[in-house]
Amino acid sequence: MPGCSPTSPGPRVPPPSPDTTAAVPADAAVAPAGATVHVGIDLAWGTTARTGVAAVDADGRLLRSATVVTDEELDAWLAGLPGPLGVVAVDAPLEVPNATGARGAERELTSAYGRYGCGCHVANRSRPWFDPPRGEVLATRHGWTLEPDAIGAGRPVAVEVYPHAALIGLFALGRVLPYKAKARRDLATRQDGFARLVALLESLPELGLLDGPGSADWAEQVAAVRAATRPVDLERVEDRIDAVLCAHLAWRWAADPASLHVYGGPGLGRVVAPPRPTHPRG
Repeated sequence: MPGCSPTSPGPRVPPPSPDTTAAVPADAAVAPAGATVHVGIDLAWGTTARTGVAAVDADGRLLRSATVVTDEELDAWLAGLPGPLGVVAVDAPLEVPNATGARGAERELTSAYGRYGCGCHVANRSRPWFDPPRGEVLATRHGWTLEPDAIGAGRPVAVEVYPHAALIGLFALGRVLPYKAKARRDLATRQDGFARLVALLESLPELGLLDGPGSADWAEQVAAVRAATRPVDLERVEDRIDAVLCAHLAWRWAADPASLHVYGGPGLGRVVAPPRPTHPRG
């Protein structure tokens, strides 16, 4: 999927086996009835590859996560959430106004984060999978507004986010965390990257990953990372973990918007990420 990533765009890995799809366990954590839920979606470009989804409560605590593939599975997972949506943070383009070239938001974000090895994939309408982008279709189908500042206006707000940029900005990382597949990146490097990613997310008290309502869900993901012996084992859990980070960004945009910044603007695409970092690069 497009994003601030050192990997090159292209088809994603095949769908997961049935035991990783979106069925909600009987003991899944739920928010109090009617309480706002914020959602993160690591959205695949098409409907034949995995999409990670995660939800946090109004206090930012993880409730649940899953993997889906089709639009029907994604819609069913969203329909099963325990409260109304607040912010939906999507790792995929939501607005692609340009026929060719890069979006203004991508240029701004690459200017801010490129020195840390974080450059954005280009999204434009000349690419069939962005004409229209799946994220835009999803937002339209569910009635989400794409105006980042419209929180509290009566409709869920959908914002585009980039996990790599978020990690660099939130945790002052000197380089992109090497947990994603990339040419000449071996399994041991990725395993170390995943271990660091897990530790960073567990350090965020708002997520409550170790003792909150979604701790069992998180423990399942961590166990899968630690048991991985092949690249495909990591790829099967990567989408869910990215979705957890996206859900945290959704909550942060609702609860602490000053900690994030909108790159781009109307007609340029808009991406929400931490402000331009100034810490040393690695």
